This record gives sequence, structure tokens and C-alpha cells, in this order.
Amino acid sequence: MINIAILGFGVVGGGVAEVITMNQEKIDAHLGEPIRVKKILDLREFPDSPYKDLVTHDDKEVFDDPEITVVVETIGGARIAYEFTKRALSLGKSVVTSNKELVATHGVELMRIAKEHNCLYLYEAAVGGGIPIIRPLHRCLAANRVVRIAGIVNGTTNYILTNMRVAGISYDEALSQAQANGYAEQNPAADVEGIDAQRKLSILSSIAMGGLYVSPEEISTTGISAITLDDINFATKIGCGIKLLAVFLNNDGCDKPATYVAPHYVSKKSMLAPVEDVFNGIIVEGNALGEAMFYGKGAGKLPTASAVVGDILEAAMPPEKNSTTKNWFAGEEGVRVTAKPEDIVVDIVVKAASGKAQALKDAFAQYDTEIVCDDSEATAIIVKKIAHKDIEAACASVDGKWLHYMA
Repeated sequence: MINIAILGFGVVGGGVAEVITMNQEKIDAHLGEPIRVKKILDLREFPDSPYKDLVTHDDKEVFDDPEITVVVETIGGARIAYEFTKRALSLGKSVVTSNKELVATHGVELMRIAKEHNCLYLYEAAVGGGIPIIRPLHRCLAANRVVRIAGIVNGTTNYILTNMRVAGISYDEALSQAQANGYAEQNPAADVEGIDAQRKLSILSSIAMGGLYVSPEEISTTGISAITLDDINFATKIGCGIKLLAVFLNNDGCDKPATYVAPHYVSKKSMLAPVEDVFNGIIVEGNALGEAMFYGKGAGKLPTASAVVGDILEAAMPPEKNSTTKNWFAGEEGVRVTAKPEDIVVDIVVKAASGKAQALKDAFAQYDTEIVCDDSEATAIIVKKIAHKDIEAACASVDGKWLHYMA
């Protein structure tokens, strides 16, 4: 019998219990022995829940129970979840989580503790919700040098941008609808300012770097709060959509890999273009594989719980059957391993007033450029391979507005 405990019985924690119950026979057969939720730690009561008899308010009932070998952390945040995770790992209990903030900020330390105490710290659900991405990066693509990751990893911002385009409404109206539908918190800053995507990119980049820790603080981040309906409509005009993308670049010739989160004009030809509403899509490009696309629901009760339960099964496997044999990223905290934001080289679209085609060409004369709009309303140009530090001055010379571009 494998006994687990769930810390925090909110949406994801409740989903974990539901998935285990729903697929009990298959899960038990996969493990070769029964798995059961023995305790649920939460401050609240759940009188109407079928799991009400498992709820405890005493953390000792979880941590002092030697029969509980896997702890599922679905509390969120990086305070009490951090303390509970350290405590569980120090006792040799494996921990499974969907908490991207905790993994991104304290993952190095927590994985070291797990290694020292011969247990596991697993976090498949921390990036793409129900989309398998961590394990494929670590295993299936291990023979590749990852040269690019470009992903829509936040469903809330994708919903807002989709709704602006489809319904023809402003950013504020779309945000209000996202909040009304439960996609955005009342304080939506973590989503709309790109912080959630920044944390997820920290995790993906660290794995792609083969063990070097990429701190969230290294990642240049811009959210979507400045995007207007005019921007959305202009994107459609030039054959693009606007998406908030998390990007990792490690091409040949780069001194250091680049990481950033920003709104992009995304060409309709891109694999990311059809990713709409609350869905996520992540392109991973390997130097041997080429491009692969991971697509699905990036959030939600059962999709996220599906990924969490997958990690539970991994953690519950006997050592001789367990294929997770090492930490998935480690390294020194506080050491910059990626390029400084100003040195990142990108493609952009610059929009200026009508009749400025020649002025735009002159302003960006040293770069490969392409006019994508030149009519009575506006002129726009694609500029390829320009460093961030050179963008603002060139745009100012033509009174231009710019966004990143992805073909």
C-alpha cells in the first residue's frame, strides 16, 4: 500500500483526490500495489466532500506518519508551502507539486535536500498544467541541444488577448470578463504582467540548460497590460495575432542563451497562431529533432491534477523501477547564466505613421527589413536580428511603436 498526503485541498488538491478515485483500478495496476490518500491537510472543513474523513488540521498527522511516503503540495505560494516541502523532503518523503513559484524560486535548494535524503521533488504540473513538457525535455529530448523554446504558458493572458480580438473589446473589458469567468484573480498582476510566465520559463530554461539554474530575476519580462484594441486590430491587418510568449534562445554563435517574456506579433504561419482562449502551446526546437509542439489545457482542475498524479506514480515507484535518477536542474543561485536583457537579439515589428516607409528603412538601414504595411493609415516594418539596446533610439527617430515578432 502506497499512502499519500495532500497539503491544501483547493482546486488542484481536490482534483488530485478525484483523479486517483476515478482511475483507481488503472493506477493500482500501473504501480502493482494500491495507492490511497491517507490524509488531507487544510485549515478548512469540507463537510460535503467524500474525503471529509481524511481532513486534518494537525500537520503532525502528515509529517510524523511513517506510512505516508509521498506528499502532494498544492498550497501555492512560497512561504508555508516552502516550509512544508523542506520538512517533508528532510524526512525522506518525496514531494510532488504544481507550484511554479516555489519551484522557480527555491527549486535548487529543494532538489538538493531531496537528493540528500534519497527522495524526489517532482513538478511536471508547474509549467503547462496538464501538458507533458518537463519529462519530455529531460528525457525524450536528452540527445538534443535545445536551441529554442517559445511558448504560450499562461492561459489567462491568452484568453484576454483572444477575447479582445474576437469580441472587439478593450483590454480592461476582456480582463473583467476573465475575472468574471474565474480565469483571472481579482489581483491579476502575476498573470497580466508576465510574472507567472517568467517563473515557468525559469523552470524550462534551467532544464534546457542541462542543469544550470536560470533565476526568474534574470528573465526580462513585459506583460500585456499596455496592449490596446488598436494593436490587436493592426496585428490582424498584417497577418498576425498578439500572444504573450515565454522565449528561450540558445542558437549557435550565442555567447549566452537569451530568456525573455513579452507580447509578440505572431505570424499566422506559426504553430502558435491557432493556440487560442485558455489553451497553452509550447514549441521546443532541438538541434537534432527540429521543432516539436506541445499543446493542451494549461490549467484547470483535472488537467493539472492529471500531471500531478503522474508525478505521484513516479515518486511511488520502487527505486529499481524508478527512472528519475537525478535532479532535473541544479546549480548556483544568484549567478547569471543568460544574456543581459539589453544584449538579447530579436525580431521586431515597428509601426509608424503613414508615409514613413523610407524613414523606417533609413532608421534600420543596417538590418534586414521587410515592409509589411504601407497604406493611408500606417506604415510597418519587420526588423530582423536587432539587439534590445538598439531598439528604442531607432524607434524614437521615426516616432515608432514596436513589439517583438515571431514568424
